[in-house]
Amino acid sequence: MSGGGGQITQDWEPVVIRKKAPTAAARKDEKAVNAARRAGAEIETIKKSNAASNKAASSSTSLNTRKLDEETENLTHDRVPTELKKAIMQARMDKKLTQSQLAQVTLSLPLSDTNTSSQSRSPPK
Repeated sequence: MSGGGGQITQDWEPVVIRKKAPTAAARKDEKAVNAARRAGAEIETIKKSNAASNKAASSSTSLNTRKLDEETENLTHDRVPTELKKAIMQARMDKKLTQSQLAQVTLSLPLSDTNTSSQSRSPPK
C-alpha cells in the first residue's frame, strides 16, 4: 500500500463463537436426545403419572353429562299473560306515555323490564 503512514498488522488473538444454550424444548427434542446418547451423556427419563390419559377431564365431564341426561325438569320461565300485556299497553297509551316515561313514573321497573312486560316475555325478577 502506498501513501499510508502506518504499519498494517494482523491480530492473532483467537475469536470464540458460541451458540446459545439450548432451550428446555430443544433439550427434549429427539435429535438432541440422540446426540446426547452418542456423546455418552447421562439421560434421565421420567414418566408423568397422567401423561396422555386425560382421565381427569373425561371423568368429570361424563358425570356432568349423565346428570344432564337424567334431568327431566322443564326449565322455562312463565310467560306474562297476553291480557296483562294488552292492559299495560292500553293504560300507557291512555295516559300518552312512552315506555321509558312509564318506567320513570312507576320507579319500580327499569326500561328493559317494561319492554319485556309489554312484549309478553318472562316476568321481571
